[in-house]
Amino acid sequence: MKRTYLDHNASTPVRPEVLNTALPYLVDRFGNASSAHAEGSEARDAVEGARERLAQFLGAHPEEIVFTSGGSESDNLALKGVLEAEAVGGRHLVITAVEHPAVIETARSLSRRATGLTVVPVDAEGMVDPEAVAGAITPDTALVSVMMANNETGAIFPVARIGAICRARGVLFHTDAVQAAGKIPIDVGALPVDLLSVSGHKLNGLKGAGALYVRRGTPLAPLMDGGPHERRRRAGTENVAGIVALGAAAALAAQDLLPRMEALHRLRELLWEGIIKEIPEVRLNGHREHRLANTLNVSFLGADGESILMGLDLEGIAVSSGSACATGSLEPSHVLLAMGLDKSAARASIRFSLGWGNTREDVARVLSVLPGIVYRSRENARPAR
Repeated sequence: MKRTYLDHNASTPVRPEVLNTALPYLVDRFGNASSAHAEGSEARDAVEGARERLAQFLGAHPEEIVFTSGGSESDNLALKGVLEAEAVGGRHLVITAVEHPAVIETARSLSRRATGLTVVPVDAEGMVDPEAVAGAITPDTALVSVMMANNETGAIFPVARIGAICRARGVLFHTDAVQAAGKIPIDVGALPVDLLSVSGHKLNGLKGAGALYVRRGTPLAPLMDGGPHERRRRAGTENVAGIVALGAAAALAAQDLLPRMEALHRLRELLWEGIIKEIPEVRLNGHREHRLANTLNVSFLGADGESILMGLDLEGIAVSSGSACATGSLEPSHVLLAMGLDKSAARASIRFSLGWGNTREDVARVLSVLPGIVYRSRENARPAR
C-alpha cells in the first residue's frame, strides 16, 4: 500500500537533488574538513560552499552561519551561549508559552541556575502580542526568544516588531525559524534578529544537520569545548554530508518558495473545506490568516486524537497529534493548552502538515476515510450506558 505522508512539520522527505548532492560525501569524499591533505580540503570546500548557500538563503554573511546537529542544538546554543557569554551582563530570559520544547526546556534548565525566566502568554489564536513581550523585558533581560512560526498551529509571529522592541531596549533577540525556513521568506538583513535557528530535515535535507545564524558582534559562548571548529563556536568534526545537504536544500527551497507555498495553501484549504463539509463539531486551532500555508490543526470535538491518528495510520496516512518531539507524552499539547483549549479539545486535535510531493489525490484519500474514523472515535469515547 502506497502511503500518504501529511506530517511534514515533523520531518520531510529528502529531495532527490539534495540526496544526489550529499551522497558522494557519504561514499567517496569522506575526508575530515579539518585535515590538511587533499581529501580534507575537498570536504572543507564543500562545507564552505554550503555555508555560502545557506547564508544567501537567509540573507546573512557566510561567517555568521554556525553549523550544528539540528534545530534543538541551535536553540540550546542560542540560549545557553548568550547567557554564558562573559560580555552579557543580564541573567533574565523572555520566551513565549508556545515555544518548541528545545527552547522551553532549555530556558527552564537555565532558570534553575539562577537565571530569571518570564513566559509570555498567547491569545486564543495562538498569537503573541509584541507589547506583552515588551512588558516582560526588565533591566536584567539578556535575551528574548520568540519563534518565527509555530510547529503545531502554523501561527506566524510578528518577529519584526518584537525584534525592533528588543533592539530599542538593548536586548538580544533569538527566533526559532526551524518551522518557518522554506515556508516563508527570511532576510536577516532586514529583520532585527541577532540569532536564528534552522534545521535540515525540516527543509527536505538530511537529519543531523542544522545551523544557527549569529549576527556579527553577538556574544556567544560555545556549548562544547574541543577543537576550533566553526570559528570556535561549535566544537566537533563537521557532518559534511548533512551540511552539504542543508546547503542544497536551502538553495532549492529559495528557487520555488512562493509557488510551492501557493500550491500547498490550495491543498490545505481543500482539506479544510472537505473536513467542515463532512464532519460536524470541528475547531480550527490557530490564526485563520497569519499561518503557514501548509499547516492545518483541527480539534475533532468529542473524539480522541490518538485514535484518529492510529486509524489514519492503518489506512496508510501519516499525520500528527502534536509535536513529534513530544511523542510518548500522555499530556495534551502545551501549545493548545496555552491557547485556552481544555484538555479534552486539546487531546482531540490532529495536525495535518503538507509538503513537497503532496497532491490533490492525497487530500481526497484523507477525506475518503477521515469521517468514518472520527465517527468511530467519537462512538468509542462516549461513556457506556
